[in-house]
Amino acid sequence: MIKCVIIDDEPLAVECIASYIKEVSFLQLVGTGTNPLDLNAMLDEQPIDLIFLDIEMPFINGIEFLKMTPDPPMVIITTAYPSYALEGFQLDVLDYLVKPITFNRFLKAVNKSKDYHQLLHATSRNATGDETPDYFFIKCDYKYEKLYFKDILYIEAMQNYITIHTQKGKYMTLLYLKNIEEKLNPQAFIRVHKSYIVSISKIEAIENNDIHIQTHRIPISRNYQAEVLGRVVNDRLWKK
Repeated sequence: MIKCVIIDDEPLAVECIASYIKEVSFLQLVGTGTNPLDLNAMLDEQPIDLIFLDIEMPFINGIEFLKMTPDPPMVIITTAYPSYALEGFQLDVLDYLVKPITFNRFLKAVNKSKDYHQLLHATSRNATGDETPDYFFIKCDYKYEKLYFKDILYIEAMQNYITIHTQKGKYMTLLYLKNIEEKLNPQAFIRVHKSYIVSISKIEAIENNDIHIQTHRIPISRNYQAEVLGRVVNDRLWKK
């Protein structure tokens, strides 16, 4: 169950969102407030997973509140002002709903929060050895993309960005290759170059210093050549 609160100074807006929450089985409304100062008190009293946050409110607006709040819960912006969208996404909000909000658009946003909430809990379980998640999320521009480990072909580093090449397409995100390497199963993925990690099961051939994965050619650097041949080829090489 995702525990959520509504922070909005418009009674009709609060009533609308509250009625939508009642229709969604995995949401539980645990509080409402008219400004972010109310939210501070709620966060001190109980755990909150999701905030429906208006922007234009008394005392302090929603954007300024997010800028001042380290590591807030998941946030879905609800506002009559679409001009704040870019700034909102730069603050890592899950979604941005422009009033009047339809139920279909609301449902799409909260389903995104459900996926992200499950990911956070799966990651937590994995850290204690209870369960290994089979997917993860990355942020691509203003969208959170859900990717499955089994679909990854290889990962390519480009300065501060990485591109994850999958069976469904490629996805670029602002991460370092080292960050994502630490989260990958070392039995399933191998570093083959300072700029490349590949899925071992997707390797179709190794020719000279190139790995063949479908139509892609990934270089093997001299520093990684022995490890790649040892882990990928030698144990499974049939000889006379």
